[in-house]
Amino acid sequence: MPSMLFEKTTVIGVGLIGASLALAMRKASLAASITGHGRNEANLQRAKEWSIIDSYELDPAKACEGADLVVLATPVGTFKSLVKGISGSLKPGAVVIDVGSVKGDLVYGIESLMPDMVHYVPCHPIAGSERSGIDTSSADLFEDRLCIITKTENTAVAAFNDVSELWRAIGSRVELLSPEEHDMIFGLVSHLPHLVAYALVNTVADMDPGSIKYAGNGFKDATRIAAGSPDLWRDIAAFNSENLLRFLDILKANIEGLSIYIREGDFKGLEEAFKRASELRKSIES
Repeated sequence: MPSMLFEKTTVIGVGLIGASLALAMRKASLAASITGHGRNEANLQRAKEWSIIDSYELDPAKACEGADLVVLATPVGTFKSLVKGISGSLKPGAVVIDVGSVKGDLVYGIESLMPDMVHYVPCHPIAGSERSGIDTSSADLFEDRLCIITKTENTAVAAFNDVSELWRAIGSRVELLSPEEHDMIFGLVSHLPHLVAYALVNTVADMDPGSIKYAGNGFKDATRIAAGSPDLWRDIAAFNSENLLRFLDILKANIEGLSIYIREGDFKGLEEAFKRASELRKSIES
């Protein structure tokens, strides 16, 4: 492992994931300097004061000048416009990664925008939280966590190897999926649960918002992720809409099945449905 895998790194979006990646790279001596870019200058100033970044720029193109690695850590809906804006500043040999939760067609769209001799490696570290911002960032966020790389036939081998080495150096376990496989799998186990959590909380809001003060751990555990960033999850739902619409139909059928069991007094059938879910859920217990 070279002591400096990327001489200059630029992080676009210094929030939980972007700041944590900067801290992790600094801890592992993977970058000589780290430049940040974001919409909130006060946040960038704090990130510099806390030694998360070494410098910042309010112009994303300027932030990327001379960068060996550029990290897109903003909501996925901003990726294409950002790449268009920074493309003229990306030097030959630079590597661009994202840490977005959606891949699919977005990956191929970003690939088409990359300048010649600039290499794009799509990434998704499974280390998110309903929390956001640098206050909750940590150099250890990615330790023993999975990072999915959605390599395509256009992914440069050397860039892929360097990016894989980066994630492993900060403690992540790297797995490969195609962009399509990624969106199907994470649509089921991540994106759909977020929609369900938002719907559960909105159901309480529709019925009796005041009752939320009586919520116990069961409700809090089931809806914790509904505290996540609405704009981030809006973009994820938009980019993975085809999968999500299919999964929502299956979810509706499952909910209707529970309604039928209760309406018809078939509580044995209800118990079997619960048992089926319980057994699968227990299989992911640590």
